[in-house]
Amino acid sequence: MKRRSVISLPAVALAAPHVAEAEARAAAGFEGPSVITGNLPVFYERLKDGLTFPLAWSRHRHHDFRSWKRRARAQFETLLCEPADHTPFRPEIIDEQPATGYRRRQLIFNVTRNSRVRATMLIPDGDGPFPAALLLHDHGARFDIGKEKLIEPWYDDTRRASAQAWADRYFSGRFVGDHLASRGYAVLAVDALGWGDRGGLTYEGQQALASNLYNLGSSPAGLMAREDARAAALLATLPEVDPRRIAAVGFSMGGYRAWQVAALSDHIAATVSACWMTGLKEMMVPGNNTLRGQSAFYMLHPGLYRHLDIPDVASLAAPRPMYLTDGELDPLFTPEGIAVAYTRMAEVWSSQRAGSRLRTLTWPGLGHIFTAEMQDDAFTWLGENL
Repeated sequence: MKRRSVISLPAVALAAPHVAEAEARAAAGFEGPSVITGNLPVFYERLKDGLTFPLAWSRHRHHDFRSWKRRARAQFETLLCEPADHTPFRPEIIDEQPATGYRRRQLIFNVTRNSRVRATMLIPDGDGPFPAALLLHDHGARFDIGKEKLIEPWYDDTRRASAQAWADRYFSGRFVGDHLASRGYAVLAVDALGWGDRGGLTYEGQQALASNLYNLGSSPAGLMAREDARAAALLATLPEVDPRRIAAVGFSMGGYRAWQVAALSDHIAATVSACWMTGLKEMMVPGNNTLRGQSAFYMLHPGLYRHLDIPDVASLAAPRPMYLTDGELDPLFTPEGIAVAYTRMAEVWSSQRAGSRLRTLTWPGLGHIFTAEMQDDAFTWLGENL
């Protein structure tokens, strides 16, 4: 009977971390373990190398830009797992209160054919129509408040306390929506599924929610994208709003949502996105927050990166004005990833002779935050470009 040869692994490899152990085993003729630190497959670098983003504008520069946008957006939309929705909004005002310089309003509307939700809105005093901002809240693993993170909840003392603490932590104590209203903007904020009025979600439950939505033919990210586009479309129908001057404004996951809705919706005329932009490959590195899963499902369209990189998707909004900003010390995104994305997007806007319409700014010494100084710079830019 023929004996099998046994290959001994070096003792140093046996004592080493998963990567070294996997490399040693591979050298010995087999792979194991295959899942390494950060829940990455040991061959993740090969997978990254296989992503060439064939639908990126840089690969289609010899084509017509509008044709490229139609093709790339169509591919993006096929991967949302959610079809376009044309359900009548049927908005209904349920509360309106005066404030200093503007009115506070609660309204309900059909955000999709399946969900009728409550939104909050601020409308400046005086004659409209006004420029408007669709406000897109962050994730933050804080689910009791959503829209309240951006518009002060005058209707609920408990949520007001939570929201003020959030504003103190991330926005220099400001409610971004109230500040924009004082600058003459009508603003609208809606809860994403899982937050505020639409709560019931926990951090640990996000993965189960995602898998259940996938099994039901939907996805957290696709649903959120469609709902944000619907909210933009609602704004364009309101008599107080100038439909040609609607901006998308968001921080963190809200920043992701801001450039995403600009890529999907022609109702968005300008974008302010704080603290969410990177190249995909530069984000998928050991230690990055994305590797934990959970919150990543709200920013994950399966199969998308076989076609387009993250900045390529945002570039579908070109040549409309866009402002992207982040802190130099943001722990969620590598400096390399931010630089790669900003450079790639600058090339797209410049190719359309619209380089001045794209502003990218990294703030030295700051982290994952949208301070009053950052807001003032962004909103001054917005006033000049909207």
